[in-house]
Amino acid sequence: MTSVPTIRPLSAEPWTTENKNETGPVGTTGTGATSETDGTAQRGPVQDLETTAARQQQIVSRAQLLSAGVSDMQIYRRVRQGRWQRPLPGTYSLVTGVLTDEQRRIAAALYTGRDGQITAVAALHWYGFRYVPTSDRVQLIVPHHSRRKSAGYVNVARALTLDSRARDAGLYRVCSPARAVVDAARDMRDLRTVRTILAEAIQRDFTDLPALDGEIRRARRSRTALVRRAFAEVVDGVRSAPEAELRECLAGSEVLPEIRWNPRLGDRSGARLPSPDGWIDDAAIALEVDSREFHFTPTGWANTLRRNNELGRHGALVLHFTPAQIRQDPDLVRRTVEDAYRSRQGSRPPCSVLLLPEQAHSPE
Repeated sequence: MTSVPTIRPLSAEPWTTENKNETGPVGTTGTGATSETDGTAQRGPVQDLETTAARQQQIVSRAQLLSAGVSDMQIYRRVRQGRWQRPLPGTYSLVTGVLTDEQRRIAAALYTGRDGQITAVAALHWYGFRYVPTSDRVQLIVPHHSRRKSAGYVNVARALTLDSRARDAGLYRVCSPARAVVDAARDMRDLRTVRTILAEAIQRDFTDLPALDGEIRRARRSRTALVRRAFAEVVDGVRSAPEAELRECLAGSEVLPEIRWNPRLGDRSGARLPSPDGWIDDAAIALEVDSREFHFTPTGWANTLRRNNELGRHGALVLHFTPAQIRQDPDLVRRTVEDAYRSRQGSRPPCSVLLLPEQAHSPE
């Protein structure tokens, strides 16, 4: 059970009374002051710190505490007493309990400084990617000359060039989706996960092919083998990890001709037809990967039936496979497609489906 954070007003801390006779910044005492000219209450360093802490979700830096008149010994005591936490060197949480993801990002940014940029998996979670591995790590890139090192849950990577398209999140900066995708993929060893992340980035319009291509080129050959392979599949029309696995499954066939992935189809009247995952043109065979998310909901199932009926009434044969079938029995999947192709080979059945030219999308 997650503990509920406890917030103790800074003005209630003992040092505000212990130091009340100590002179703070010009015209103030430890807790605030009264103007010598008109008697009106003026803000002191503690009140300023409370405002800063509220804006930063109760995460502050050592420098901010010292500027408010809090000594290192007072900081040490409150951490030791369990009133505060020290999530990272030089950063403090003024609340008890488990920190939220946002508080962890704020602490990471305070640790690395304003030049740091959150990237990789942490950035993808911030953007709302659905199929990203869970991780308690927060990776940031910093200028190459920075002396900051990884600490706690923060991974610090020095970069020759920071992301010029990073987003300003107010208390920290987040790398662009393209940079975050490539940085995340470079740390992964599982091709399926890399395929999934790239497919989601394109399918949900987080980024586009030219931006991804630019980031892959920037990274050069440094741990980019998997992301280059997945990117080549996306350029060829593959839009999901299961589609990529189906393509890989059928690539070794000596029977099948070239398969077009996510092609543009139409009928003889010029009307657009549904685009299947794969298309064998000379036999009018459509290949569909039925994933649970997009096909097994009531709406998804209705759309699947509509797509199948639309292609079927124009003479196409539609073959369906689940991601589990493709992974667990690829030989059976390949034989099924090959047998269907042989049965229609040589004499293309009457079919009014036409393969339309692809729209140009050359990477910059």
